[in-house]
Amino acid sequence: MKEEKFTHIDESGRVKMVDVGDKEITKRTALASGFIELPVMVLSQFTDGEFSTKKGPVIQTATIAGIMAAKQTSSLIPLCHPLPLSKCDVKMEVRQTGVFITCEVSCTGKTGVEMEALTGVSVAALTIYDMCKAFGHEMNIRDIRLESKSGGKSDFQNGESQKTRE
Repeated sequence: MKEEKFTHIDESGRVKMVDVGDKEITKRTALASGFIELPVMVLSQFTDGEFSTKKGPVIQTATIAGIMAAKQTSSLIPLCHPLPLSKCDVKMEVRQTGVFITCEVSCTGKTGVEMEALTGVSVAALTIYDMCKAFGHEMNIRDIRLESKSGGKSDFQNGESQKTRE
């Protein structure tokens, strides 16, 4: 069995950016999700899936923020490669206790888009927090996770990694 090692650390223990120069160009996709719990008083303000504050419409603004964040992931996460995204779809669903957020990202390239999807969800949730904090800080951002990814040497679905290529 092959010993797993951190890809962003070299043989001498120094941080490095992974060299993707020899990797195959493939279509890469990733889906991430997360949830922000909101107080009942904030949730009661939502009408038809939207809530406007002095800062503007919460869901629309958070959607745009999630897309912008996904596109800027390499500026936020030090060792991420800049990627030309071909798709970024942030969706939100107001539920009984908060807002469920998904971000689906794709590109054609030599490295995956997992971090872009996770960043999109994270910043969308933070934007909701920012826009609703005037009503109280009893909010909880939780369960941000990768739901699936495809492309590259392995696919991931529902918590199970499946090797597709060596």
